[in-house]
Amino acid sequence: MPRHARLDAPGALQHIIIRGIERQKIFRDDDDRAAFLNRLGRILAESGTPCYAWALMPNHAHLLLETGRVPLATVMRRLLTGHAVTFNLRHRRHGPLFQNRYKSILCEREPYLLELVRYIHLNPLRAQLVRDLDELDRYPYAGHSALMGRRVHEWQAVDGVLGQFAIRAATAREKYRAFVADGITRGRRPDLVGGGLIRSLGGWAAVQELRQDESLRVKGDERILGESEFVLRALADAEEALERSEELRRRGIDLRRLAQQAADAFGVDADNLLRPGKLRGLVAARSVFCYWAVRELGHTATALARELALTQAAVSIAVRRGERIVRERGIWLEGREGNL
Repeated sequence: MPRHARLDAPGALQHIIIRGIERQKIFRDDDDRAAFLNRLGRILAESGTPCYAWALMPNHAHLLLETGRVPLATVMRRLLTGHAVTFNLRHRRHGPLFQNRYKSILCEREPYLLELVRYIHLNPLRAQLVRDLDELDRYPYAGHSALMGRRVHEWQAVDGVLGQFAIRAATAREKYRAFVADGITRGRRPDLVGGGLIRSLGGWAAVQELRQDESLRVKGDERILGESEFVLRALADAEEALERSEELRRRGIDLRRLAQQAADAFGVDADNLLRPGKLRGLVAARSVFCYWAVRELGHTATALARELALTQAAVSIAVRRGERIVRERGIWLEGREGNL
């Protein structure tokens, strides 16, 4: 069964769950955790990716991120690859560290942002890594301690959470802590670790009742957590992007034809566009080509980097630059006027 594509866009709120292969530990000691947090902070700062909540458990981790200047897939590739290499070298082990792909759930900001912050930060308490809320206030391996003012992480969006409770920091912390304390008695929240329209409709009982009406069709998707309109809109956007790329492929538009169109738009040679070089016209044409290849034709930045003998990060930058150029200059992919 083919994997579903990631759902991502600038500003998207994503609940990320990382698990160790065969439930093995991905953090064996505090040095592992410190190395992961240092790498996480550096990557989030460089990519402009806000982090609202996080918790490191022995064999898994939770992150609540908002897609910034760089696609989430790029952020996670850098984070997980770097941690796996460092972990394996340090512990003299070989082979994969993580279980398949990380799980990412696109979340509707209202009403799920604060619910997810609370759920993620209560993980160490529910797993009995800490004894009580007082100990969680000081626990160094979850974002709750930063929200309580006990630790400082420049990369954690503390104000973005506390600002939901009050203007004054002291009052906001008091209200936030009461909100977290109230969540302790609510037990585990399986509805927050796998999204879908099914849950937003009120669970399986509600779905079964709706299905009795043959005129109604219920769609669900484990990649999405939100109310029905949000879920359907996200699915529609993803389906539209897939249909667009498939239509372009049916019309025989491949990387070579994209390169020729981009080269023609800037009056440069298509062969030069695909070779390393930083002449002004080439950079602009290559950026537009990268944008079309990734956003319109559906190629990954990693695969495109191999084609162009560039780094994956360089391609991601080119995609963002290409999007700006396309919109500013009105350069349209053939047959796509006004729809990019």
